Amino acid sequence: MVRYLEQVACILRPGSVTGTDLDLRCFATYLIEQHADVDTIAAIGRPQIEGYKPWLAARPGQNKPQLTPATIAHRLGVLRMFFVRIDEWGWPEAPPRVPMFHGDVPIQDHALPKALDDTAAAALLTAAQADPRQLIGLTVEFLLRTGLRVGEYTALTADAVVLIGDTYWLHVPVGKLHEDRYLPLHPHLVELVGAYRAAHVTPGHDLLIPYENGRQLDRHAVTRFINKAGAAAGLPHINPHRLRHTLATQAINRGMSLEAIAAMLGHKSMDMTLVYAKIANRTVAEEYFTVAAKVDALYATPAHLPAEDLGPNMSRLNREHRRLLGNGYCTRPAVMDCEYETICESCTFFQTTIEFRPTLLAQRDDACTKGQTRRAAIYDQLLTGLDTHEAS
Repeated sequence: MVRYLEQVACILRPGSVTGTDLDLRCFATYLIEQHADVDTIAAIGRPQIEGYKPWLAARPGQNKPQLTPATIAHRLGVLRMFFVRIDEWGWPEAPPRVPMFHGDVPIQDHALPKALDDTAAAALLTAAQADPRQLIGLTVEFLLRTGLRVGEYTALTADAVVLIGDTYWLHVPVGKLHEDRYLPLHPHLVELVGAYRAAHVTPGHDLLIPYENGRQLDRHAVTRFINKAGAAAGLPHINPHRLRHTLATQAINRGMSLEAIAAMLGHKSMDMTLVYAKIANRTVAEEYFTVAAKVDALYATPAHLPAEDLGPNMSRLNREHRRLLGNGYCTRPAVMDCEYETICESCTFFQTTIEFRPTLLAQRDDACTKGQTRRAAIYDQLLTGLDTHEAS
């Protein structure tokens, strides 16, 4: 395992190597406790793996009675990758076959990012700006407006703010995903950074936003700053990453393209950005309320039909109460009010027949001429239905 860690240290970040070491040590602890007779990696097989999974699930977590599902999945995934790699590398220490399968790693729930709603975000920013400590207001506003990861924020160098043309840009150096990027910087943030540095940062300091005493900020300090402002705003505990999710959610629901959001957040894959498209999806909302308006016509005023007119006499009622439209009939009973007289073609009570085909064609052509694509699509659907019915 030591040799394996030396190899992965060449391709993984130090933090990932440390985590891998911890995960492998956990498996080694299990082997010592439960399978003391197994003294080589090559001797590990399915019995050891199948025993390790329930043993791991029963382990206590940090300040919790058990490990979280995500931690269990991560440790099993790291262990499986260990066996897969040493097998691919042809190491003589590898078992005769990889003892772990893809199905040994539990499928994880894909929860949507948790963002602050607009009201909470505004309250947080207001409270941060009112804090007498300048660094708290700067930190909260910077993260809300840029969506930086905490590590990216604390590592910003003094020359990170650059002027290109008439726009200030923030240079975010290579970080978690090995991506180097620039993102536009709000003019107000440029002023805040300048004011803080003038008051608290000595000339020539390497960092853009250090502590007032010059030391580098860390994620724990940033978390404290955010939650001090959050407490003043009456908000529960806030993880700094929620500010990143908040900016992305605000952006996508105000019309910013996924490509632009991916570039802003430094995502390598669009799959990472697409999760934000599932939050308060504008297209889903628009289509839902369009349909809801039509459905409301059925529920707004319930029909109160005379008892003697129900059952076999319903078809007679439909004939008596249907109203001739420009291209068909409305079969809505007279006792039911209609709040949507202008959208009859999409009403559930609308009917048409082949005799209205010329009218429908003219209406479809008129919609196409005017660029009314959704209206044209309604007539196309009606005409298709007529053709299908006539063919049958």
